[in-house]
Amino acid sequence: MANYTRDDILDMIEEEDIEFIRLQFTDIAGNLKNMATTVDQIDKILDGRCQFDCAAVDGFDGDMEELFLVPDLDTFVIFPWRPQHGKVARFICDIVKPDGTPFDGDSRYILKRTIAQAKEMGFDFDVALKNEFFLFDLGENGEPTHNSSEKGGYFDVGPADCGENARRDMVLYLADMGISTESSYHSDEAAQHVLDMSYTNALAMADNIMTSRLVIRTVAKRHGLHATFMPKPKKDSKGSGAHYTFSLSKNGQNIFTDASDSAGVSKEGYAFMAGMLEHIADMSLVTNPLVNSYKRLVPGFLAPLRVSWSVHNSSPLIRLTSVGGDGGRIVLRNPDGAANPYLVIAACLAAGMDGVRKQLEPPVCMDKMSTEELAERERLPRTLYEAVKRFENDEFLREVLGAHVSNYLISTKDAEWEEYCRQVTHWETERYLGTV
Repeated sequence: MANYTRDDILDMIEEEDIEFIRLQFTDIAGNLKNMATTVDQIDKILDGRCQFDCAAVDGFDGDMEELFLVPDLDTFVIFPWRPQHGKVARFICDIVKPDGTPFDGDSRYILKRTIAQAKEMGFDFDVALKNEFFLFDLGENGEPTHNSSEKGGYFDVGPADCGENARRDMVLYLADMGISTESSYHSDEAAQHVLDMSYTNALAMADNIMTSRLVIRTVAKRHGLHATFMPKPKKDSKGSGAHYTFSLSKNGQNIFTDASDSAGVSKEGYAFMAGMLEHIADMSLVTNPLVNSYKRLVPGFLAPLRVSWSVHNSSPLIRLTSVGGDGGRIVLRNPDGAANPYLVIAACLAAGMDGVRKQLEPPVCMDKMSTEELAERERLPRTLYEAVKRFENDEFLREVLGAHVSNYLISTKDAEWEEYCRQVTHWETERYLGTV
């Protein structure tokens, strides 16, 4: 990541003929927001004096009428799809109160705070992501659909894979913005695609995930398609996940690695995983925040169902690996693309570090368990309602996220569940209308 100074920014604005600046931030639900201004306001921007009406952003309203956006200079990039004359650039911003202190509802601040706590123990946290999404056709009036004539499957090529050109543009645009993609390919279901985002530090990865969602949706629209990270857009098909891969380093060395272990993973790696497993079911409200999220976590579609881990199995909740040149790594498979990545990474890091501090030991590996034994393992929540109740009862996680964000998640997701319960679905009328 670049380390830009104020003068660097001013020089680039002049050299690159930049006319517009977008100030981006993420709300609690994980939606990317922004406000735009011209370069005439650059001094005000760099001084952190750009304010916005916080009451207009769900979850940001409270005692204050205004909050301020403070740009992270290292996130300055030019949008490669915008005009080459009068270019558009962006900053990702932190959110502060009028007195300059961090806003408790800023999920980026929550991740930065958690990273700092790990740093105090001498640790750096790195993250990679397998980013799954669907590319569907647009309707006659440009509205999103879940239709596609494409029939591609895993690793197919064109013409079966109709998303090749769109994925190429996504990867190239991300590269122009300083974001590395390890690979891209067609996934299992028709119209489903994957971008594997390369390892970087935890904060940069959360920023990169938010940027990638913008790029993927922008490119899709330019190709006449609609990109969606909806966890389960179609029944009887696999859903889309966001598989996070974690490693912890100290003095530049991956401390999850131990060549003498059968899996190549150190005791610190096992302890970190044990900390995650201790809180992962209660964390479902963060990792799987929609009613629809739980339609993906069902039997028969390779999605994780129980609190378990594996070295060899292809569909556990957590998979340990040391294959390749990155050393020991922990792969978490239950999150989806609807989740706020700042909160997901913060919660996982805090839980893992708690495991390291307490030197926790994980439960028995599922590779060594019978089918009957595995069936007795703790089940992940099956509904958003259950996820809310689990999160409410986890004091540790609520402290990690803070009262503002925790209370917002509980109240809004409880309301979302209540709204869902008032619906009468097509399945219900088909099943019951003529028989009851």
